[in-house]
Amino acid sequence: MKLAALQLSTLPMSEAKLDYYFRICEKKAVELILISEYALNSFFKELEVMPKLMIKEQTKHKIKVLKSLCKKYNLIVIAPIILLKNNKLIKSIAKFTPSSVRYYHQQILINYKHWNEEKFFDNQVAPYELQTFIVDKIKFAIISGFEAHFDTVWMEAMDKNIDVVLMPSSSTFDSAQRWLELLKTRAFLNSMYILRANRVGNYSDDKISWKFYGHSKLVNPYGEIELSSGHKEEILLCDIEKEEVVNAKKIWGWKKTINRRKKY
Repeated sequence: MKLAALQLSTLPMSEAKLDYYFRICEKKAVELILISEYALNSFFKELEVMPKLMIKEQTKHKIKVLKSLCKKYNLIVIAPIILLKNNKLIKSIAKFTPSSVRYYHQQILINYKHWNEEKFFDNQVAPYELQTFIVDKIKFAIISGFEAHFDTVWMEAMDKNIDVVLMPSSSTFDSAQRWLELLKTRAFLNSMYILRANRVGNYSDDKISWKFYGHSKLVNPYGEIELSSGHKEEILLCDIEKEEVVNAKKIWGWKKTINRRKKY
Protein backbone atom coordinates (compact mmCIF):
# COMPACT_ATOMS: atom_id res chain seq x y z
CA MET A 1 0.00 0.00 0.00
CA LYS A 2 1.29 3.45 -0.88
CA LEU A 3 1.11 6.22 1.72
CA ALA A 4 2.20 9.85 1.84
CA ALA A 5 3.20 12.18 4.68
CA LEU A 6 2.66 15.85 3.92
CA GLN A 7 4.63 18.23 6.15
CA LEU A 8 3.24 21.76 6.03
CA SER A 9 2.88 24.99 7.91
CA THR A 10 -0.63 26.49 8.16
CA LEU A 11 -2.30 26.26 4.78
CA PRO A 12 -3.80 29.30 3.04
CA MET A 13 -7.55 29.37 2.42
CA SER A 14 -6.98 28.55 -1.25
CA GLU A 15 -7.13 24.87 -2.14
CA ALA A 16 -4.39 25.19 -4.78
CA LYS A 17 -1.54 23.81 -2.66
CA LEU A 18 -3.45 20.75 -1.49
CA ASP A 19 -4.71 20.14 -5.01
CA TYR A 20 -1.11 20.18 -6.26
CA TYR A 21 0.04 17.57 -3.74
CA PHE A 22 -3.07 15.43 -4.18
CA ARG A 23 -2.48 15.30 -7.94
CA ILE A 24 1.03 13.99 -7.25
CA CYS A 25 -0.46 11.32 -4.97
CA GLU A 26 -2.98 10.29 -7.59
CA LYS A 27 -0.22 9.83 -10.17
CA LYS A 28 1.84 7.77 -7.69
CA ALA A 29 -1.16 5.57 -6.76
CA VAL A 30 -1.13 6.76 -3.13
CA GLU A 31 -4.18 5.61 -1.17
CA LEU A 32 -3.74 7.50 2.11
CA ILE A 33 -2.23 10.87 3.03
CA LEU A 34 -1.18 11.94 6.51
CA ILE A 35 -1.04 15.71 7.08
CA SER A 36 1.05 17.33 9.82
CA GLU A 37 -0.42 19.04 12.88
CA TYR A 38 -1.63 22.67 12.73
CA ALA A 39 -1.74 22.67 8.94
CA LEU A 40 -5.51 23.01 8.45
CA ASN A 41 -5.69 25.48 11.35
CA SER A 42 -3.33 28.12 12.64
CA PHE A 43 -0.70 27.15 15.19
CA PHE A 44 -1.85 26.83 18.80
CA LYS A 45 -0.31 30.11 20.00
CA GLU A 46 -2.22 31.95 17.25
CA LEU A 47 -5.44 30.15 18.14
CA GLU A 48 -5.10 31.38 21.73
CA VAL A 49 -5.76 34.95 20.60
CA MET A 50 -8.08 34.20 17.68
CA PRO A 51 -11.87 34.66 18.01
CA LYS A 52 -13.73 31.35 18.14
CA LEU A 53 -15.88 32.27 15.17
CA MET A 54 -12.77 32.85 13.08
CA ILE A 55 -11.45 29.42 14.07
CA LYS A 56 -14.83 27.95 13.15
CA GLU A 57 -14.76 29.54 9.70
CA GLN A 58 -11.19 28.38 9.12
CA THR A 59 -12.17 24.82 10.01
CA LYS A 60 -15.41 24.89 8.02
CA HIS A 61 -13.59 25.98 4.87
CA LYS A 62 -10.82 23.38 5.19
CA ILE A 63 -13.36 20.59 5.75
CA LYS A 64 -15.19 21.64 2.60
CA VAL A 65 -11.94 21.67 0.61
CA LEU A 66 -10.82 18.26 1.84
CA LYS A 67 -14.19 16.65 1.24
CA SER A 68 -14.07 17.86 -2.35
CA LEU A 69 -10.44 16.85 -2.99
CA CYS A 70 -10.80 13.39 -1.45
CA LYS A 71 -13.75 12.73 -3.71
CA LYS A 72 -11.96 14.18 -6.74
CA TYR A 73 -8.80 12.11 -6.26
CA ASN A 74 -10.27 9.08 -4.44
CA LEU A 75 -8.03 9.48 -1.41
CA ILE A 76 -8.16 8.91 2.33
CA VAL A 77 -6.71 11.79 4.34
CA ILE A 78 -5.83 11.89 8.04
CA ALA A 79 -5.45 15.45 9.29
CA PRO A 80 -5.56 17.22 12.68
CA ILE A 81 -8.33 19.82 12.90
CA ILE A 82 -9.94 22.07 15.51
CA LEU A 83 -13.70 21.71 15.98
CA LEU A 84 -16.09 24.16 17.65
CA LYS A 85 -19.05 22.43 19.33
CA ASN A 86 -21.43 24.20 21.70
CA ASN A 87 -18.91 27.04 21.93
CA LYS A 88 -16.22 24.57 23.02
CA LEU A 89 -12.99 24.01 21.10
CA ILE A 90 -12.08 20.36 20.53
CA LYS A 91 -8.67 19.26 19.25
CA SER A 92 -9.36 16.40 16.83
CA ILE A 93 -7.95 14.36 14.00
CA ALA A 94 -10.22 13.90 11.00
CA LYS A 95 -10.37 10.93 8.68
CA PHE A 96 -11.61 12.07 5.28
CA THR A 97 -12.69 9.54 2.64
CA PRO A 98 -14.35 10.14 -0.75
CA SER A 99 -17.75 9.61 0.92
CA SER A 100 -17.45 10.43 4.63
CA VAL A 101 -15.68 12.26 7.46
CA ARG A 102 -15.01 10.87 10.93
CA TYR A 103 -13.48 12.72 13.85
CA TYR A 104 -11.21 11.24 16.51
CA HIS A 105 -10.76 13.56 19.47
CA GLN A 106 -7.26 13.74 20.90
CA GLN A 107 -7.18 12.26 24.40
CA ILE A 108 -3.87 13.35 25.94
CA LEU A 109 -2.95 17.00 25.41
CA ILE A 110 0.30 18.83 26.05
CA ASN A 111 0.19 20.80 29.30
CA TYR A 112 3.40 22.79 29.67
CA LYS A 113 3.43 26.37 30.91
CA HIS A 114 4.47 27.81 27.54
CA TRP A 115 2.24 25.46 25.51
CA ASN A 116 -0.85 24.39 27.44
CA GLU A 117 -3.34 22.75 25.09
CA GLU A 118 -4.92 20.82 27.95
CA LYS A 119 -6.09 24.08 29.53
CA PHE A 120 -7.14 25.77 26.28
CA PHE A 121 -9.13 23.00 24.60
CA ASP A 122 -12.26 21.32 25.97
CA ASN A 123 -11.42 17.70 25.15
CA GLN A 124 -13.03 15.15 27.43
CA VAL A 125 -10.89 13.54 30.11
CA ALA A 126 -11.55 9.78 30.05
CA PRO A 127 -9.69 6.45 30.00
CA TYR A 128 -7.50 6.23 26.91
CA GLU A 129 -8.87 4.33 23.91
CA LEU A 130 -6.74 3.83 20.81
CA GLN A 131 -8.36 5.11 17.60
CA THR A 132 -8.17 2.52 14.79
CA PHE A 133 -9.48 1.72 11.31
CA ILE A 134 -8.76 -0.81 8.56
CA VAL A 135 -7.96 -0.26 4.88
CA ASP A 136 -7.07 -3.11 2.51
CA LYS A 137 -6.67 -5.53 5.46
CA ILE A 138 -4.07 -3.21 7.03
CA LYS A 139 -4.92 -2.05 10.55
CA PHE A 140 -4.08 1.58 11.26
CA ALA A 141 -3.98 3.51 14.52
CA ILE A 142 -3.97 7.27 14.93
CA ILE A 143 -1.65 8.54 17.67
CA SER A 144 -0.94 12.25 18.07
CA GLY A 145 2.60 13.45 18.65
CA PHE A 146 2.15 14.18 22.35
CA GLU A 147 0.29 10.91 22.99
CA ALA A 148 3.30 9.04 21.63
CA HIS A 149 5.16 9.62 24.91
CA PHE A 150 2.92 7.38 27.03
CA ASP A 151 3.33 3.62 27.55
CA THR A 152 -0.42 2.96 27.86
CA VAL A 153 -0.86 4.11 24.26
CA TRP A 154 1.65 1.59 22.94
CA MET A 155 0.32 -1.25 25.07
CA GLU A 156 -3.05 -0.73 23.37
CA ALA A 157 -1.34 -0.65 19.98
CA MET A 158 0.25 -4.03 20.73
CA ASP A 159 -2.98 -5.52 22.12
CA LYS A 160 -4.95 -4.42 19.05
CA ASN A 161 -2.41 -5.82 16.55
CA ILE A 162 -1.76 -2.53 14.82
CA ASP A 163 0.17 -2.68 11.55
CA VAL A 164 0.73 1.05 10.95
CA VAL A 165 0.67 4.02 13.32
CA LEU A 166 -0.16 7.37 11.73
CA MET A 167 1.34 10.19 13.77
CA PRO A 168 0.74 13.86 12.99
CA SER A 169 2.93 16.17 15.06
CA SER A 170 4.18 19.73 15.50
CA SER A 171 7.52 19.12 17.18
CA THR A 172 9.95 21.98 17.63
CA PHE A 173 12.96 23.30 19.57
CA ASP A 174 15.83 20.78 19.96
CA SER A 175 13.76 17.61 20.01
CA ALA A 176 14.71 16.04 16.67
CA GLN A 177 17.17 13.45 18.00
CA ARG A 178 14.91 12.49 20.89
CA TRP A 179 12.04 11.97 18.47
CA LEU A 180 14.21 9.85 16.20
CA GLU A 181 15.05 7.48 19.06
CA LEU A 182 11.46 7.39 20.30
CA LEU A 183 10.08 6.41 16.90
CA LYS A 184 12.71 3.74 16.26
CA THR A 185 12.20 2.18 19.69
CA ARG A 186 8.40 2.14 19.56
CA ALA A 187 8.31 0.73 16.04
CA PHE A 188 10.77 -2.04 16.96
CA LEU A 189 9.20 -3.04 20.29
CA ASN A 190 5.71 -3.09 18.78
CA SER A 191 6.69 -4.63 15.40
CA MET A 192 4.82 -2.02 13.38
CA TYR A 193 5.34 0.80 10.92
CA ILE A 194 5.20 4.37 12.17
CA LEU A 195 4.55 7.16 9.69
CA ARG A 196 5.08 10.58 11.21
CA ALA A 197 4.20 13.89 9.52
CA ASN A 198 5.78 16.81 11.38
CA ARG A 199 4.98 20.49 10.90
CA VAL A 200 7.33 23.02 9.30
CA GLY A 201 7.49 26.81 9.53
CA ASN A 202 8.06 29.33 12.30
CA TYR A 203 6.16 31.17 15.00
CA SER A 204 7.54 33.81 17.34
CA ASP A 205 6.22 35.86 20.23
CA ASP A 206 7.93 38.15 22.73
CA LYS A 207 9.32 35.25 24.77
CA ILE A 208 9.90 32.18 22.59
CA SER A 209 10.59 31.35 18.95
CA TRP A 210 9.14 28.11 17.64
CA LYS A 211 10.90 26.56 14.64
CA PHE A 212 9.13 23.45 13.34
CA TYR A 213 11.74 21.28 11.69
CA GLY A 214 9.82 18.69 9.64
CA HIS A 215 11.94 15.53 9.28
CA SER A 216 8.84 13.41 8.71
CA LYS A 217 9.71 9.73 8.72
CA LEU A 218 8.65 6.20 7.86
CA VAL A 219 10.03 3.74 10.42
CA ASN A 220 9.70 0.03 9.62
CA PRO A 221 8.72 -2.79 12.04
CA TYR A 222 12.41 -3.52 12.75
CA GLY A 223 12.98 -0.01 14.07
CA GLU A 224 14.85 1.19 10.99
CA ILE A 225 14.34 4.55 9.29
CA GLU A 226 13.23 3.72 5.75
CA LEU A 227 12.51 7.27 4.58
CA SER A 228 13.02 10.75 5.96
CA SER A 229 12.20 14.21 4.66
CA GLY A 230 14.01 17.50 5.04
CA HIS A 231 13.16 20.58 7.09
CA LYS A 232 11.05 22.45 4.54
CA GLU A 233 7.58 21.90 3.08
CA GLU A 234 7.67 18.48 1.45
CA ILE A 235 5.75 15.32 0.62
CA LEU A 236 7.15 11.94 1.65
CA LEU A 237 5.97 9.05 -0.55
CA CYS A 238 6.34 5.57 0.86
CA ASP A 239 5.31 1.92 0.58
CA ILE A 240 4.25 -0.37 3.40
CA GLU A 241 3.90 -4.15 3.30
CA LYS A 242 1.71 -6.19 5.62
CA GLU A 243 4.15 -9.09 5.22
CA GLU A 244 6.92 -7.05 6.85
CA VAL A 245 4.78 -6.56 9.95
CA VAL A 246 3.88 -10.26 10.10
CA ASN A 247 7.53 -11.31 9.73
CA ALA A 248 8.76 -8.90 12.41
CA LYS A 249 6.16 -10.18 14.87
CA LYS A 250 7.20 -13.78 14.19
CA ILE A 251 10.91 -13.07 14.57
CA TRP A 252 10.79 -11.09 17.82
CA GLY A 253 7.57 -12.33 19.43
CA TRP A 254 7.18 -9.45 21.90
CA LYS A 255 3.41 -9.89 22.17
CA LYS A 256 3.65 -13.66 22.70
CA THR A 257 6.00 -13.11 25.62
CA ILE A 258 3.67 -10.54 27.19
CA ASN A 259 0.65 -12.82 26.73
CA ARG A 260 2.45 -15.72 28.42
CA ARG A 261 3.27 -13.56 31.42
CA LYS A 262 -0.36 -12.41 31.74
CA LYS A 263 -1.30 -15.96 32.68
CA TYR A 264 0.68 -15.77 35.92
